[in-house]
Amino acid sequence: MAAAPDLHPPHRIPDGIPADEWAVRCDLAAAYRLCALYGWTDLNNTHFSARIPGTEDEFLLNPFGLFFEEITASSLIRVDRRGDVTGGSDYGMNKAGFIIHGAIHMNHPHLHYVIHTHSRYGVAVSMQRHGLLPNSQKALTIMGWVGYHDFEGTATEAGERPRIVRDLGDRRLLILRNHGLLSVGETMGEAFVWIYRLETACRHQIDALAGGVELQPISPETQQRTIEQGRRMYGPGGFVEAGKEWPALLRQLERAGMDDYCA
Repeated sequence: MAAAPDLHPPHRIPDGIPADEWAVRCDLAAAYRLCALYGWTDLNNTHFSARIPGTEDEFLLNPFGLFFEEITASSLIRVDRRGDVTGGSDYGMNKAGFIIHGAIHMNHPHLHYVIHTHSRYGVAVSMQRHGLLPNSQKALTIMGWVGYHDFEGTATEAGERPRIVRDLGDRRLLILRNHGLLSVGETMGEAFVWIYRLETACRHQIDALAGGVELQPISPETQQRTIEQGRRMYGPGGFVEAGKEWPALLRQLERAGMDDYCA
């Protein structure tokens, strides 16, 4: 995996950490800060991860004990395929993070980043029987990228992993029914923008349903055309290809005074 472009604030790379791994750590820590900025946190009970460059089965995860706005590049922990913490922190690991993220990292070598949230609107839609409704442009343009995974409990059993992988398929988004949301990407920017789009669609849906009036229907033909448009425009080479917003998101952290994540 190539090192991320130099988009981060100036910093000194700690001894013993390769430059490409440090760039990944900075991206992952920035995503945690953005999650806090956008109000998607659940104390410390969700998790984002990144594959460690040059490895097939080791990834970085948040230490179970820090809030997202506290996470820095150096505080992230290393986890191997057995679920052992191989370095990084005196804090422990969220077992559900290991199960969910390990499922993706060990089966999709090109997907280096995974985001899982328990956001207010995402969980609300995950609880609704019909899931994401085809009633808004935002929802329709991402529906071709969304899969569903049925609730099996607290995601702490390794036996659930094959079904997570199956239900994600070749998509970029997964609604974990009765649980929350998940996104994946080849870059951190891609994974973050995907979760942003799904979170926004969920927020639109809950707000619209809360209005208490009938939703404006969209014809099946227009629904399908819009889904296909979303596949093209958000996919590789599309004019709004997911992830291009990452440099602007890092600048947003700087303006918010939350750009000390590369520490």
